[in-house]
Amino acid sequence: MSTTTRDESTTYLADTATGLPIPDNPRFATYAEERRHRKQRLAAALRLFGKHGFAEGVSGHVSVRDPEHPDEFWVNPFGLSFKHVRVADLIRVDSTGRVVEGTRRVNPSAFVIHSRIHALHPGATAVAHAHTVNSRALGALGQLLEPLDQESAAFYGRQVLYDAYHGPTVSLEQGQDIAETLGDNRALLLRHHGLITVGGSLDEAVYWFFTYDGCAQVQLLAQAAGTPRPLTYEQALAARAGFGDEQLGRFSFQLMWDEIVREEPDLLDEE
Repeated sequence: MSTTTRDESTTYLADTATGLPIPDNPRFATYAEERRHRKQRLAAALRLFGKHGFAEGVSGHVSVRDPEHPDEFWVNPFGLSFKHVRVADLIRVDSTGRVVEGTRRVNPSAFVIHSRIHALHPGATAVAHAHTVNSRALGALGQLLEPLDQESAAFYGRQVLYDAYHGPTVSLEQGQDIAETLGDNRALLLRHHGLITVGGSLDEAVYWFFTYDGCAQVQLLAQAAGTPRPLTYEQALAARAGFGDEQLGRFSFQLMWDEIVREEPDLLDEE
């Protein structure tokens, strides 16, 4: 792997709306260092998906853009359980669907969805997608998250429903349509399909996925129990400023990273 030194730093101060003492983004001297960091976070994210029951057969994938080759991305391979993914198992895929690093095959659905989102949205460093129970239930109702609490307000005005369904997503045309519908939102709920979240870092995209799925469960439970009262417009904006902060999302994943690496350190194996 290349050790080309980066020409400019991608780090910046973690100024958050909450005023919390969140550390800066990590700094990397070479592309190789940043690639290793991203791959480790990706493997941890996939283990977390497995731990929290987000698996549904061969469905579900998480990707992160390669720092040196932005038209290529790292993703979990086809047919490997979330619970078993290691850094060594990850594959790098180019814009044509060719596996340029790694020995396993790419999931066709992963390629058409992730390649189109990465191509159309330069700021989407990472993309998370799975067919969770809560997101599928919410999608079946054709509902987006209402701002019922602080956490759900993170998606207030930053989510969209993908209402079309033409079978499993295996064509580039479908992937392009999904990417175009996503727009500048951080979450896309697919009717009859599942959930997609994106972020400026792997950490952020994955944390948004977890919190969106949890908020979906809260909404379904609240609606089953009675008539929930959402935040007002002003309250939702105030909550979004804090709980929707990108740096807070990134740092929140760090706690999940610490947990899964301590529990399952083999995920970091590179051979």
